[in-house]
Amino acid sequence: MTNANTIMSILDRKFYHRDTLRVARELLGKKLVRRINGVELSGMIAETEAYCGLEDSACHAHRGKTQRNAVMFGKPGHAYVYFTYGMHYMLNLVTEEEENPCAVLIRTILPLSGIEEMEARRKRKGKDLTNGPAKLCQALGIDKSLNGWDLTIGEELWVENDRKIPDSKIITMPRIGIDYAEKQHRDALWRFVIK
Repeated sequence: MTNANTIMSILDRKFYHRDTLRVARELLGKKLVRRINGVELSGMIAETEAYCGLEDSACHAHRGKTQRNAVMFGKPGHAYVYFTYGMHYMLNLVTEEEENPCAVLIRTILPLSGIEEMEARRKRKGKDLTNGPAKLCQALGIDKSLNGWDLTIGEELWVENDRKIPDSKIITMPRIGIDYAEKQHRDALWRFVIK
Protein backbone atom coordinates (compact mmCIF):
# COMPACT_ATOMS: atom_id res chain seq x y z
CA MET A 1 0.00 0.00 0.00
CA THR A 2 1.06 3.57 -0.70
CA ASN A 3 0.62 5.77 2.38
CA ALA A 4 -1.14 9.15 2.43
CA ASN A 5 2.09 11.18 2.68
CA THR A 6 3.53 9.41 -0.34
CA ILE A 7 0.33 9.97 -2.34
CA MET A 8 0.57 13.71 -1.55
CA SER A 9 4.11 13.89 -2.93
CA ILE A 10 3.65 11.79 -6.11
CA LEU A 11 4.06 14.00 -9.18
CA ASP A 12 0.66 14.44 -10.85
CA ARG A 13 -0.20 14.43 -14.53
CA LYS A 14 0.07 18.24 -14.74
CA PHE A 15 3.80 18.00 -13.96
CA TYR A 16 4.37 15.85 -17.07
CA HIS A 17 1.85 17.75 -19.25
CA ARG A 18 4.36 20.54 -19.96
CA ASP A 19 7.30 21.36 -22.24
CA THR A 20 9.64 18.34 -22.32
CA LEU A 21 12.83 20.36 -21.78
CA ARG A 22 11.32 21.94 -18.68
CA VAL A 23 10.17 18.57 -17.33
CA ALA A 24 13.61 17.03 -18.01
CA ARG A 25 15.30 19.83 -16.04
CA GLU A 26 12.76 19.79 -13.19
CA LEU A 27 12.94 15.99 -12.77
CA LEU A 28 16.47 16.50 -11.41
CA GLY A 29 16.31 16.14 -7.62
CA LYS A 30 13.01 14.24 -7.71
CA LYS A 31 12.79 10.75 -6.22
CA LEU A 32 12.19 7.75 -8.51
CA VAL A 33 10.51 4.98 -6.52
CA ARG A 34 9.96 1.31 -7.39
CA ARG A 35 8.06 -1.08 -5.13
CA ILE A 36 8.79 -4.72 -5.93
CA ASN A 37 7.96 -7.78 -3.80
CA GLY A 38 7.07 -5.50 -0.89
CA VAL A 39 10.46 -3.74 -0.95
CA GLU A 40 10.76 -0.04 -1.78
CA LEU A 41 13.76 0.93 -3.90
CA SER A 42 14.42 4.59 -4.62
CA GLY A 43 16.95 7.09 -5.89
CA MET A 44 17.28 10.79 -6.59
CA ILE A 45 17.17 11.56 -10.31
CA ALA A 46 20.55 13.07 -11.22
CA GLU A 47 20.62 12.93 -15.04
CA THR A 48 17.94 13.10 -17.74
CA GLU A 49 17.62 13.48 -21.52
CA ALA A 50 14.72 15.10 -23.36
CA TYR A 51 13.27 13.58 -26.55
CA CYS A 52 11.02 16.09 -28.29
CA GLY A 53 8.57 14.42 -30.61
CA LEU A 54 8.20 14.02 -34.35
CA GLU A 55 10.59 16.86 -35.22
CA ASP A 56 13.44 15.40 -33.10
CA SER A 57 15.39 12.95 -35.30
CA ALA A 58 16.83 11.29 -32.16
CA CYS A 59 13.33 10.50 -30.82
CA HIS A 60 11.86 7.00 -31.22
CA ALA A 61 8.65 8.56 -32.54
CA HIS A 62 10.39 10.63 -35.24
CA ARG A 63 9.09 8.36 -38.03
CA GLY A 64 5.60 8.03 -36.59
CA LYS A 65 3.64 5.68 -34.37
CA THR A 66 4.65 2.01 -34.11
CA GLN A 67 3.76 -0.81 -31.76
CA ARG A 68 7.03 -0.16 -29.90
CA ASN A 69 6.58 3.59 -29.32
CA ALA A 70 2.77 3.78 -29.04
CA VAL A 71 2.93 4.70 -25.32
CA MET A 72 4.69 7.95 -26.27
CA PHE A 73 1.56 9.04 -28.16
CA GLY A 74 -0.62 8.51 -25.08
CA LYS A 75 -1.26 10.54 -21.94
CA PRO A 76 1.62 12.25 -20.17
CA GLY A 77 2.76 10.69 -16.91
CA HIS A 78 3.14 7.14 -18.21
CA ALA A 79 6.29 5.03 -18.37
CA TYR A 80 7.71 4.22 -21.78
CA VAL A 81 10.02 1.24 -21.25
CA TYR A 82 11.84 -0.20 -24.22
CA PHE A 83 14.40 -2.95 -24.80
CA THR A 84 17.62 -2.09 -26.61
CA TYR A 85 20.73 -3.87 -27.89
CA GLY A 86 18.94 -7.15 -27.16
CA MET A 87 19.85 -6.87 -23.47
CA HIS A 88 18.91 -3.58 -21.73
CA TYR A 89 15.71 -1.86 -20.60
CA MET A 90 15.44 1.93 -20.59
CA LEU A 91 12.92 4.03 -18.64
CA ASN A 92 11.34 7.13 -20.17
CA LEU A 93 8.58 9.32 -18.74
CA VAL A 94 6.00 10.52 -21.30
CA THR A 95 5.45 14.30 -21.44
CA GLU A 96 3.30 16.93 -23.17
CA GLU A 97 -0.16 16.36 -24.67
CA GLU A 98 -1.51 13.17 -26.22
CA GLU A 99 -0.45 12.51 -29.84
CA ASN A 100 2.66 14.69 -29.34
CA PRO A 101 5.17 11.88 -28.65
CA CYS A 102 7.69 13.34 -26.23
CA ALA A 103 9.48 11.75 -23.28
CA VAL A 104 12.33 12.11 -20.81
CA LEU A 105 14.91 9.32 -20.48
CA ILE A 106 16.06 8.75 -16.90
CA ARG A 107 19.84 8.30 -17.21
CA THR A 108 21.12 8.25 -13.62
CA ILE A 109 19.79 8.04 -10.08
CA LEU A 110 21.63 8.35 -6.77
CA PRO A 111 20.42 5.43 -4.58
CA LEU A 112 18.42 6.39 -1.48
CA SER A 113 16.62 3.27 -0.21
CA GLY A 114 16.65 -0.47 -0.89
CA ILE A 115 20.34 -0.31 -1.74
CA GLU A 116 21.07 -3.90 -0.67
CA GLU A 117 18.31 -5.14 -2.98
CA MET A 118 19.72 -3.03 -5.84
CA GLU A 119 23.19 -4.46 -5.22
CA ALA A 120 21.79 -8.01 -5.28
CA ARG A 121 20.03 -7.31 -8.60
CA ARG A 122 23.12 -5.69 -10.16
CA LYS A 123 25.64 -8.04 -8.52
CA ARG A 124 27.84 -5.02 -7.79
CA LYS A 125 28.23 -2.08 -5.42
CA GLY A 126 29.45 1.49 -5.49
CA LYS A 127 29.21 4.22 -8.10
CA ASP A 128 28.38 1.82 -10.95
CA LEU A 129 25.15 0.72 -9.25
CA THR A 130 22.73 3.12 -10.99
CA ASN A 131 24.88 5.51 -13.07
CA GLY A 132 23.35 4.65 -16.44
CA PRO A 133 19.85 4.11 -17.86
CA ALA A 134 20.22 0.32 -18.26
CA LYS A 135 21.94 -0.02 -14.87
CA LEU A 136 19.19 1.77 -12.98
CA CYS A 137 16.51 -0.33 -14.70
CA GLN A 138 18.32 -3.52 -13.69
CA ALA A 139 18.82 -2.26 -10.12
CA LEU A 140 15.13 -1.32 -9.79
CA GLY A 141 13.71 -4.34 -11.61
CA ILE A 142 12.18 -2.18 -14.35
CA ASP A 143 11.30 -4.16 -17.46
CA LYS A 144 8.76 -4.27 -20.30
CA SER A 145 5.97 -5.24 -17.85
CA LEU A 146 5.99 -1.55 -16.75
CA ASN A 147 5.67 -0.16 -20.29
CA GLY A 148 2.58 2.05 -20.19
CA TRP A 149 2.49 2.16 -16.37
CA ASP A 150 0.65 5.23 -15.00
CA LEU A 151 3.27 6.94 -12.84
CA THR A 152 0.65 9.14 -11.15
CA ILE A 153 -1.03 6.29 -9.22
CA GLY A 154 1.94 5.00 -7.22
CA GLU A 155 1.82 1.30 -6.32
CA GLU A 156 4.70 -0.11 -8.42
CA LEU A 157 6.55 2.81 -10.01
CA TRP A 158 6.28 6.55 -9.44
CA VAL A 159 8.18 9.82 -9.00
CA GLU A 160 7.95 11.91 -5.83
CA ASN A 161 8.48 15.63 -5.44
CA ASP A 162 11.65 15.73 -3.35
CA ARG A 163 14.02 18.65 -3.90
CA LYS A 164 14.45 21.51 -6.35
CA ILE A 165 17.89 21.80 -7.92
CA PRO A 166 18.92 25.41 -8.65
CA ASP A 167 19.94 26.23 -12.23
CA SER A 168 23.47 27.00 -11.00
CA LYS A 169 23.87 23.31 -10.08
CA ILE A 170 22.69 21.96 -13.46
CA ILE A 171 24.91 21.28 -16.47
CA THR A 172 23.40 20.96 -19.96
CA MET A 173 25.12 18.97 -22.70
CA PRO A 174 24.39 16.96 -25.86
CA ARG A 175 22.61 13.63 -25.55
CA ILE A 176 24.52 10.34 -25.71
CA GLY A 177 24.30 7.49 -28.24
CA ILE A 178 22.33 9.27 -30.95
CA ASP A 179 24.84 9.16 -33.82
CA TYR A 180 21.97 8.38 -36.22
CA ALA A 181 20.28 11.75 -35.56
CA GLU A 182 20.63 14.93 -37.63
CA LYS A 183 23.45 17.24 -36.52
CA GLN A 184 21.16 19.87 -35.01
CA HIS A 185 19.63 17.20 -32.76
CA ARG A 186 22.98 15.57 -31.94
CA ASP A 187 24.28 18.96 -30.82
CA ALA A 188 21.16 20.09 -28.93
CA LEU A 189 21.87 20.60 -25.21
CA TRP A 190 18.98 18.39 -24.11
CA ARG A 191 20.83 16.36 -21.49
CA PHE A 192 20.56 17.67 -17.93
CA VAL A 193 22.96 16.64 -15.17
CA ILE A 194 23.34 17.68 -11.52
CA LYS A 195 26.89 19.02 -11.03
